[in-house]
Amino acid sequence: MDLKHRSRAITEGRDRAGARAMFKAIGFTDSDLSKPLIGVANTWIETMPCNFHLRRLSAKVKEGIRAAGGTPMEFNTIAISDGETMGTEGMRASLVSREVIADSIELVCRGQMFDAVLCIVGCDKTIPAAAMALARLNIPGLVLYGGTIAAGRYRGKDVTLLDVYEGIGAHAAGKLNDQELRELEDVACPGAGACGGQYTANTMSTVMEIIGLSPMGFNSVPAMDSNKDEVAFNSGKLVMKLLQDDLRPKAILTREAFENAIASVAATGGSTNAILHLLALARETGVPLEIDDFQKVSERTPLLADLKPAGRFVAADMHNAGGVRLLARRLLRGGHLHAKALTVTGLSVSAESEAAIETPSQEVIVPLEKPLKETGGLVILKGNIAPEGCVAKISGHERLTHRGPARVFESEEDAMAAVLGKQIRPGDVVVIRNEGPKGGPGMREMLAVTGAIVGEGLGESVALLTDGRFSGATRGLMMGHVSPEAALGGPIAALRDGDTVNIDVNQRSLEVELSDTALRQRLAEWKPPQPRYPNGVFAKYAALVSSASEGAVTRPRPD
Repeated sequence: MDLKHRSRAITEGRDRAGARAMFKAIGFTDSDLSKPLIGVANTWIETMPCNFHLRRLSAKVKEGIRAAGGTPMEFNTIAISDGETMGTEGMRASLVSREVIADSIELVCRGQMFDAVLCIVGCDKTIPAAAMALARLNIPGLVLYGGTIAAGRYRGKDVTLLDVYEGIGAHAAGKLNDQELRELEDVACPGAGACGGQYTANTMSTVMEIIGLSPMGFNSVPAMDSNKDEVAFNSGKLVMKLLQDDLRPKAILTREAFENAIASVAATGGSTNAILHLLALARETGVPLEIDDFQKVSERTPLLADLKPAGRFVAADMHNAGGVRLLARRLLRGGHLHAKALTVTGLSVSAESEAAIETPSQEVIVPLEKPLKETGGLVILKGNIAPEGCVAKISGHERLTHRGPARVFESEEDAMAAVLGKQIRPGDVVVIRNEGPKGGPGMREMLAVTGAIVGEGLGESVALLTDGRFSGATRGLMMGHVSPEAALGGPIAALRDGDTVNIDVNQRSLEVELSDTALRQRLAEWKPPQPRYPNGVFAKYAALVSSASEGAVTRPRPD
């Protein structure tokens, strides 16, 4: 293969003298420009720990590319911190950023005609966005995750950001004083790296290793582990091998690879956001994947990793126990993965798993014969409230049925005020609507509300449903992604205070106890709310975004 299969058009020949002059102005030589040009898409940003250390890793990545005969060219894109914006208007930007990041990586790679690309990612949306860009471009490339943060330590136990959000609710309930909450806040995030449990970032990191876009064993090395620099250097060398072998993303992103990815989420108790992101990636790849497929795979996959938020351990513990390779080996032995699915190393998932080294007496990844739960935690419920489906994560600790009166709120802020104002009672079903992809816009996460509910001691007696999203740190009987959303006239728009809502996880059912006639009549009287943003990026997004049941991808308007 011609290793400069794209970049020749921008660097070679008499007519390209002007381009070469501009490259030389910033230090590139004729020798540099004669080699393949490799884009290094960096999501570094100085606003959060998740991506704060990525400049260091990008320097090592570029060293690896140069050592393997390529010329790296680094560029940046944006990132939004879910943890920092949670519960604010700023959280509306989070899911929107996934599209902006994917668009910007695609644009730079197309515009600069890179021969291959390596994407360095950190926080939640940067990971699926990088994968979506690779799928669109279909040039040799891979995703490298910056790694998980170390666990914090508070009064003798490991803590994560989730503990802080639950601490807010505990403070409101009088269970934690000002000083205790400040002490927890001060130690929960001890340095660089993404949130420490099997929340969205670490879930999507696991997905990237299992689906094959990241080298197995690379992502799970923690952010500040001394081995992470070597991982970055080797990733740079590997992207050059991908170019030499002409191994492209669409050869890796098969239906079998997606089923493997779903199994990895189910087996680790991962974030429900993975459903949204895998549906979006499938749409970019052209692989048929529907929301019901998550239920099918989850039902046949055991829960094997004892990870927060429902379990005892953090992602760094899983790495130390044997990592994704060990998880893959367990799942393969049980017939829960497609063994021949290809990865960016050129080896199959099965071949990669053979290098697993299990730490003696580790308790993080349990034996196949003694699963934490016989089936994975992803559950898709449907019913007259959610005819296109909604998503719940059931760890095995939650109750599986709930029947109670609806407490309806038109925004997350209204619901949060009710929770902190002690207006929510045991048995209630908290309904938060107009927070979907279009109605939000941006489908905010509800960790502030769900954390406060748990912190106030209502986690075992209150259910919550929303057309918005949940953080990967959310726990309890919580149903998100209710589709169609309220802004599209979905049935959730018809719910009223006091309506009896019936949730049955075993039956995969989410129903309001109203007749079809009464529900239709209410919806006939419904009027769409005024858009929150009449112009700008949020207005563009709201105009183009699809339903959460399709991954909330943006599409051109039909003619």
